[in-house]
Amino acid sequence: MLDWIKNINKEYPEFWKNYLLKFEKKSSRYVVISTESTGLNPAKDVILSLGAMAVINDSIIIGDSFEAVLLQYKFLHDNGISNEFIIESKQPKLGEREAIQAFIEFIGNSVLVGHRIHYAVDMINEALERIDCGRIKNEALDIEIMYRKLNDISEKKFSIDDLCTIFKIPQNERYTSSEEAYTIALLFLKLKSRLGFKI
Repeated sequence: MLDWIKNINKEYPEFWKNYLLKFEKKSSRYVVISTESTGLNPAKDVILSLGAMAVINDSIIIGDSFEAVLLQYKFLHDNGISNEFIIESKQPKLGEREAIQAFIEFIGNSVLVGHRIHYAVDMINEALERIDCGRIKNEALDIEIMYRKLNDISEKKFSIDDLCTIFKIPQNERYTSSEEAYTIALLFLKLKSRLGFKI
């Protein structure tokens, strides 16, 4: 509850200081994010991969993207989980510290977009704490909440597959985090248009 007290005189890494400075201006860039993790408990689980894609002026900018597989060998070994996906992945492979730093530098002050984004934000914040940083400051939008708002639905849950079916977006069998971020970006643009909000 009083986490801010322990951070009063804390010396942050340079990349984190640069990140915080970016919030002096508002961004017109959205960054759609997708994470793959070992579970949904930020205190016990770790991020396995990160994918992100920028949306600017109602366009998905494929060249403005980020992807990384995090080398979590110790966690996988300690928990008896196979590391086969790391070996087989064609995505860039980085240690957790390097991946999180590169990700923070990529997102800057953009508005984050995701599906059940609070899980991703919690996982990212936990990883940031492990490398002596604060919590991310970005605004965040959740496409599931956007869909429920559009249709005045309060309790029902909608998976990415459900939303793709509703909006007739074709799906792949197996996703990377980047492919999922692209799918979420397509859904975001459809929802953004129907909700009628502008950048």
